[in-house]
Amino acid sequence: MSILVTGATGTIGSLVVQGLAAAGAEVSAFVRTSGKQSFPAGVKEVVGDLTDVPSMRAALSSVRTLFLLNAVTPDEVTQALVALSLAREAGIERIVYLSVIHADKFTDVPHFTGKHTVERMIESLDIPATILRPAYFMQNDRMVQQVIQGYGVYPMPIGSSGVAMIDARDIADVAVAELLRRDRAPAPLPRVTLELVGPERLTGESVAKLWSAALGRDVTYGGDDVAAFEAQMASSGPSCLAYDMRLMMAGIQKFGMHGADGAVDRLQAMLGRPLRNYADFIKEAVAAA
Repeated sequence: MSILVTGATGTIGSLVVQGLAAAGAEVSAFVRTSGKQSFPAGVKEVVGDLTDVPSMRAALSSVRTLFLLNAVTPDEVTQALVALSLAREAGIERIVYLSVIHADKFTDVPHFTGKHTVERMIESLDIPATILRPAYFMQNDRMVQQVIQGYGVYPMPIGSSGVAMIDARDIADVAVAELLRRDRAPAPLPRVTLELVGPERLTGESVAKLWSAALGRDVTYGGDDVAAFEAQMASSGPSCLAYDMRLMMAGIQKFGMHGADGAVDRLQAMLGRPLRNYADFIKEAVAAA
């Protein structure tokens, strides 16, 4: 029996596959297109689609544990609910689901409310699962690195309420730890929800200062204009996704994005090391540019 990783070619999923393989687990990587990405030796590539029931049934037929990750798409909720139902049908009782922090609070943000719907299914059916609720990924800022370095502006309108950004590698490491914990347990484990947050609360102004220090030049915060942010996003991608991101940024400005007291200590105890910080992320990003 193996661990099936959906979203296996994405930022988090690929790291989870690598981490599980390094730990000696039997891993199946669920992909839509064969050969798109090179996986570690021993990893089995399984071709299918989360919206294609026969391929999902086949992929789940010999699986003990499931890592469920859905991309932000218009049919994300359908994908997740069908996958969970098929997992229950296959008798899978060890699941780790990647949700998002404050899924129950950002009620007007489509992909947040979608993930909260999935969480409600897990809870109402008492599915033995770990629900991971990550905050804003540090790696999101790689998308605007050229703007930061070329124009001296940090353009993400995250406001001043505080965002506990987390490194994608820390998210993946927690996911691997939970998958192994559940997979190796002699019986299904109780449901648990983990907030995945970084070690510091960052604002638009403080992030700009960190980039300034790393680059040795002035970087300013671009401000809180979410309408301008939406327009920029829509110029290079689907308008529905751009509006979704606008609503998320408005929620971040209003509520912030950080975990409950003790969340950081809990994660560091699980990992046995400190969480990565944003200043180190910048150093790596600049070195890799």
